[in-house]
Amino acid sequence: MHAAAVCFDLHVPESRSLKAKRAVIRPMVEGLRNRFKVSVAEVDHQDRRQRAAIGVALVSGSEGKLREALDDIERFVAACPGVELIDTEVAWLETVA
Repeated sequence: MHAAAVCFDLHVPESRSLKAKRAVIRPMVEGLRNRFKVSVAEVDHQDRRQRAAIGVALVSGSEGKLREALDDIERFVAACPGVELIDTEVAWLETVA
């Protein structure tokens, strides 16, 4: 078993309110859940109108498939309209076989 958690630090430049930020972030979160079948949540900067941090957790049977999924997820986030990807941080879960 292989598992990873990734955190995307995002800038939402056109957001003028928290409501406007959520209107940009919500479709991204729902898209990640539906397309990649991963656990996802806004994990930081909830009170800042132009910043967001999205956390994603996923598990796979092989490291190769997990790395491929992480790459696909990062491309999806980077391509979302209305956000700029500032940073990506990946944490790998150590497993014992």
